[in-house]
Amino acid sequence: MASDTEVENILNVEEDGDETKRVRPPSSYGSMKSESDASEDIQMKEEDGEEVAVLPGQPTQTDTAVQMNRPISPETLYTTTTEQTKPPGAMVIDTRSSDLEGNSVDDQEDIDEDEDLICHSPEPPEPVELEDYQQASENKQPGKLHPEQDMPHVFKTIQSILSGLDKKELLNFKIKFYQWSSKITLKEALEGDILDFVDKMIELLGLDKALFQTIETLESVEKHAEAKELLSQCQRAAVRFQMISVFTYDYKFINEGIVRSGGRKLLEDIYVEPEISTCSYGGVYPSHEIRPLPPTPLQIPSPDTFVGVNDLFRLQKDDGTPVRTVVTTGIPGIGMTVSVYKFAMDWVKGLANRDLQFVITISFKSLWMMRTRTDSTEDMSIMSVINYCQPELKCAKFLEEESSNFLLIMDSFDRYQAPLDWENTPVINNIHTAAPIDVLTVNIVRGDLIPGARKWILGRQAAVSQIPSKFIDLVTEIQGFNNEMKDDYHTRRIRDAHLAEKIVRRYKLLPTLHHLCRHPLLCWLVSYTSKNNFRYLDYGTQPPRLTPYLVDMMVIQMNRRLEFYYDHPTHDFKWSNDDCNLLRGMGKMALKMLEKNKSVFVEEDLKPFGLPFWEVVVSSGWCAELHIMSANQPRTFSFIDFSIQEFLAALHVFLMFHKDSKNILDSYLERMPKFWTTKYQTKSAAGLVQCALALTLSSPLGQYDMFLRYLCGMMSPSCHAVSLRGYFYNHHYPEVKGIEEVQQLLEFTIQKAPENRVENLKECLREAIQADE
Repeated sequence: MASDTEVENILNVEEDGDETKRVRPPSSYGSMKSESDASEDIQMKEEDGEEVAVLPGQPTQTDTAVQMNRPISPETLYTTTTEQTKPPGAMVIDTRSSDLEGNSVDDQEDIDEDEDLICHSPEPPEPVELEDYQQASENKQPGKLHPEQDMPHVFKTIQSILSGLDKKELLNFKIKFYQWSSKITLKEALEGDILDFVDKMIELLGLDKALFQTIETLESVEKHAEAKELLSQCQRAAVRFQMISVFTYDYKFINEGIVRSGGRKLLEDIYVEPEISTCSYGGVYPSHEIRPLPPTPLQIPSPDTFVGVNDLFRLQKDDGTPVRTVVTTGIPGIGMTVSVYKFAMDWVKGLANRDLQFVITISFKSLWMMRTRTDSTEDMSIMSVINYCQPELKCAKFLEEESSNFLLIMDSFDRYQAPLDWENTPVINNIHTAAPIDVLTVNIVRGDLIPGARKWILGRQAAVSQIPSKFIDLVTEIQGFNNEMKDDYHTRRIRDAHLAEKIVRRYKLLPTLHHLCRHPLLCWLVSYTSKNNFRYLDYGTQPPRLTPYLVDMMVIQMNRRLEFYYDHPTHDFKWSNDDCNLLRGMGKMALKMLEKNKSVFVEEDLKPFGLPFWEVVVSSGWCAELHIMSANQPRTFSFIDFSIQEFLAALHVFLMFHKDSKNILDSYLERMPKFWTTKYQTKSAAGLVQCALALTLSSPLGQYDMFLRYLCGMMSPSCHAVSLRGYFYNHHYPEVKGIEEVQQLLEFTIQKAPENRVENLKECLREAIQADE
């Protein structure tokens, strides 16, 4: 900080007309002449028959007239793109300040006053669009900034405001600015003219900090009118800068899987963009490790329908007009929220969608919280909602302008649980009109309220399918990871390349696990669990078990449900009887569906099991709504993977045996193959597995094979006594006894079973006895 004596000396120098004039240092935006330098000497020189003005000792002027002569500062975009042209017959004056010393003012009399002169301008030049920094058209990336948010406007406005200060006010401003900023020295603040000062300020602080610090400094030196004028002329840029600051804080880091202390990671370090398709079929892939064909034919999108997350609003409708309302769905945990993070961060960095002046996020969870607050019964306007969701942002006046191009991101539509009347809700078209939250929500989605906004609505298929199609321009579906993306994710997440290679190689040993890793949540679980377990010396010598991953995934999905839909704190995920009964009821239904060789269900199928429709198809995280092929067809649902259906069926059978002491498979003993010579008590562990073996071996290949594998896996103490304990039964509940008999039964069956069943039976044996994997 400058001392009082130092400031007085500076003031004395400025006021003394006999003092040698300070020479303006070269500008990083090109050599820009100020009015105070107009009296410097100029010499004339003939060049190619054309008379130009040059300075003494200056090399011949080049054709480009680009000046980059500030050795102490890095080149900026303006430095590399500044290029000026001159009309025919014009004289070019090079005003590089390093060459101005010692020249006489009288030499200017040699210049004809009628000649056109082109100076290396006192105004910041407009940037030339280079090939490597092309600001593309609307349908290309990265898009073009609004003129009031781009560098030239902010630069010129700051320069214009500071030019209105007199000499002492400007000096006072510079000293105060220096005192507030640790990045600029006193010499850098004081030497040079306004152009140099603004140039250096933006170079050191960045455009956003330079703008805001200029406003604050003007306020501190009591130039309130100038500060207000600067903010008014740059308000569109200021709002964008504020949004960038907020988004950087909110979306730079991400919690994978579950929220835990120290679990945040940089988004850019781990993000792998999933496949997003413009065809929505439900997100269920007809893949099975054993079964050759699924019981229900399912459609999957082709690669030519895939689109990048940043290109969603670059697409066009059939009539050639750009899409304005996009709905994105996907099975639970597939990466919808992460896609929002990626979209927002790329906008912040200017990598994509730069033409979107503002990006506003209004979560349906926030809308639901506002609707259900006991202390809030009054109506709200959309501006009140925006201020509630993003209180840092003040952009009301821009939302009603036709030229305002902004995006409204509305995540988690399934979180808004109130029924919405799409046809009879009154129309609201004023952003300041107060109304109930339900009415505001309908009007936003319909496009009656803030019609100029582009809208991105995300939610699970069973929820967003309630929005009438006439209000939607495009429906997209996140498909998850392909095989290359799975490997890329593990490589990004685990910095140890050798360890990442071992994990990738190991989880590929199980086809079902490899297939399920298209689901980013399970891909994270495999990476997280394997990374921890590979710390043990003997870990990884055997192929991985499958059942523990599905148990962990079930626990995570249920905990996420409690947090997201019921606002349970992350440190208190105690399951209620209703939570347990929901999973057990779904397992019972899954078993009945296996018996009927079905993989899809409708709403009516839930009633015999007492299952609430919304809890099953939306909040459970285990089901997805399939694409409806006919208007007369009822809404059809499926488990998010065939393997999930078989896992829940096995969970139901195991809990009935272990908790309720019932063997609900004993009726299948009559199907027991003839090669069996021994029978176990049906209420023993071996007796239960014996019944399951009879059911499996007497059924077509694949119908019950994975069911048997999961059931054997739950017999393992490391599964039912560790992973399941504390959720379906308390921590003191006894372990399953008779695992040795189960092992003997499986070993005997492997020796006698048909050849096409042997491999799966070996997997069942390993699931049952492998206690440390």
